[in-house]
Amino acid sequence: MQLIDIGANLTHESFDHDREAVLQRARAAGVTRMVVTGASREHSPKALILAQAFPGMLYATAGVHPHHADEYTDECDAEMRALHAHPEVLAVGECGLDYYRDFSPRPAQRKAFERQLQIAADLGKPLFLHQRDAHVDFVAMMKNFEGRLGPAVVHCFTGNRDELFDCLDRDWHIGITGWLCDERRGLHLRELVRHIPAHRLMIETDAPYLLPRTVRPQPSHRRNEPMYLVHIAEELARDRGETIETVATATTATATAFFRFKETV
Repeated sequence: MQLIDIGANLTHESFDHDREAVLQRARAAGVTRMVVTGASREHSPKALILAQAFPGMLYATAGVHPHHADEYTDECDAEMRALHAHPEVLAVGECGLDYYRDFSPRPAQRKAFERQLQIAADLGKPLFLHQRDAHVDFVAMMKNFEGRLGPAVVHCFTGNRDELFDCLDRDWHIGITGWLCDERRGLHLRELVRHIPAHRLMIETDAPYLLPRTVRPQPSHRRNEPMYLVHIAEELARDRGETIETVATATTATATAFFRFKETV
């Protein structure tokens, strides 16, 4: 059984002391490929460096998360485009809108998102998207680029039924994380995941965030890591009424087609 983690923040400082051990545990658990999320001017280049250090196992995205939208200058845009010239960088993002925390002003978020949508349109690369409490503006901005974008995945989907079907109606992919396992705020996903077609469904840990609350025993440090992707797949399989093998095969095939993985050795 092989799994692909489509979103892991492996450049996070919590991995600095044992990153290689984390990768070994992931491989032992059947997670054979991981996409390292680039979400800022600081961490997108680091994601590329990691992908280059572990060819065939790690890949990268390059983008600026809405929390960091204030840093999206002309120079930043040039930096992102330079990163996307590397074959290890497979998608534009993490980019989008976040009106839940508003760490950056909303006009700055929209401007940064628009510029990254333009990169995706120019390069024909997939989009790795973030949306929280901004669905209407998010959909409207994506619609402005209709017909010019390649495939898109709404990473760490946490929305409601109407939002899910909005995404599916637009042929966007859905990324499911350990949010599914959170009895406080993820119970609605237990039913919704049944409606996601297999060819639109992918799985991710968003490590080191979102450690699945149903993992037993819970690690004392509370750090999520890619080896727990198998637990998310098991929970997803139960909710979809499928076997873990079916979920593993389908999500791996979907991720492989979406990111167009190729060896970069």
